[in-house]
Amino acid sequence: MFTVNTEEIKGKEITEVLGLVRGNTIRARHIGNDIVAGLRNIVGGEVKEYTQMISEAREEALIRMEEEAKKLNADAVVNLRFSTSQVMGGAAEILAYGTAVKLK
Repeated sequence: MFTVNTEEIKGKEITEVLGLVRGNTIRARHIGNDIVAGLRNIVGGEVKEYTQMISEAREEALIRMEEEAKKLNADAVVNLRFSTSQVMGGAAEILAYGTAVKLK
């Protein structure tokens, strides 16, 4: 399956728009990571534990979106976007969404 953040796929013709597809996940911080993050806040630098957590959440949301597209028998998802929002203190939602399409 093609997944792109553009409106079209070079060399491919979109024959049918199947509609919006999305996938999301909500991840919460871990107390151990908070302690490490607090220490990094003092000395500075990247909080790798949170970077990894968000990266994994983005990948999970993407997989869920692609699974929804497959249920529609889509060949591709165009206009892929990601959105992040805080759900509650210490928890964030990652949403992947795009338009499922059929290709010629």
